[in-house]
Amino acid sequence: MSVKISKMKTWGRYGAGRSWLRSALAATPVVFAPMALLILFITLFRFDGSLPDLYFALRDQGVWHVLDAYRPRFDLQTTLAYSCWVAFQVVLFQWLPGPRSIGQRTPAGHVLEYRTNGLRAWVVTHLALGALCWKGGLDPGFVPRNWSGLVFAMNLFGFLASALAFAKAHLMPTHLEDAKFSGCWLYDFYMGIELNPRFGDHFDLKLFTNGRIGMMAWTVIDLSNVAYQYQEFGSVSPSILLVTILHTIYVLDFFNNEEWYLRTIDIAHEHYGFYLAWGCFTFLPVMYTLQTQYLGRHPTSPSGAYLLVAFTTGLVGYALFRSVNDQKARVRRLNGDCLVWGRPARYIRTTYMTSDGWQHESILLASGWWGWSRHANYLGDLLLSFSMCALVGTTNVVMWAYALFMTILLMHRCIRDEVRGRSKYGTAWDDYCKRVPWRLVPGLW
Repeated sequence: MSVKISKMKTWGRYGAGRSWLRSALAATPVVFAPMALLILFITLFRFDGSLPDLYFALRDQGVWHVLDAYRPRFDLQTTLAYSCWVAFQVVLFQWLPGPRSIGQRTPAGHVLEYRTNGLRAWVVTHLALGALCWKGGLDPGFVPRNWSGLVFAMNLFGFLASALAFAKAHLMPTHLEDAKFSGCWLYDFYMGIELNPRFGDHFDLKLFTNGRIGMMAWTVIDLSNVAYQYQEFGSVSPSILLVTILHTIYVLDFFNNEEWYLRTIDIAHEHYGFYLAWGCFTFLPVMYTLQTQYLGRHPTSPSGAYLLVAFTTGLVGYALFRSVNDQKARVRRLNGDCLVWGRPARYIRTTYMTSDGWQHESILLASGWWGWSRHANYLGDLLLSFSMCALVGTTNVVMWAYALFMTILLMHRCIRDEVRGRSKYGTAWDDYCKRVPWRLVPGLW
């Protein structure tokens, strides 16, 4: 139910009010994130993933010499191939038939429609690439063989998409009332200004970038590294197969539940800037596939028992992740009239207000996993992330970078979710926190 009232309230990304210096400091990942990714790229492909070897090279040869000598290189053919990949995803996103889904209400009260054809696009993409490989038009190991040029192209497109988002927000914004300007152009470039930038009625830049560029590339990169390992070594190791299976389960879950994804923090709350644009064009494909990148060139053979434990842990993490999210979706879909763990759902009915002056009702679930902790879904994500890294079967620090990144990201999101929840729901959120006192893991945090 929605009621029009006079008092205005909104939530979402922090807007004006912070100092320019604080905003500029918060935007430093515009520089540091590409540098970190460059270090990972060089370490993995020029020093076999060895940080000590990288350190000695930096010490003996000089930082700028090493970075310049081993950085990703522009290659015209590879850049054209990547451009065709992006264009193909644009065509599928815009014209491939698929169900229509409704997103979550924005702070300004907009409810947007999306074409959620991601699962069909994933199938078409992989069938098309498979057919090209079968007919000899594409080398199955193309990705690792051209990784330097591909990383350069990803960076190029990521920065171009970030610039496009920044310019569009100033020149032709979609739903200006949902935009946030901080007063610091660097922070706005980094965190984004528009919440849901679109071209036309349905081409949503945020969903396209997250789903069709980032997530779609994940399994393509993995499978190409599997093919490369077979081509180079004559066999495929259990480690790379199991990692690829876990990655594929996660990616297919994303596309199969694309309608649910419309109500997650990425789509419902994050504004579209460098953080998401470059992050999905470049950071996601490079960071999230570190395990198969390494295994494609360095097959490892941990014991069967070790692989079984690590893989099972990943499946448990995925099952927890899916169970937690399904509980909340079911309770909200049935307006609380359902059972959770065999008992009537316990929840708090609350209201929130959008900046157009309308008050809306919502539910804060406080039973099942959501009575266990306020972010149990993130725990499933973390278990899955650590198992993906563990399957590589090495103590090499670089191979654990993905798990470390996910830990920092999700703990930071816990804190941001708390701030947003209190801003959106007011005292009802405080009551919810009293009922469910633990953020992530009971007894720890």
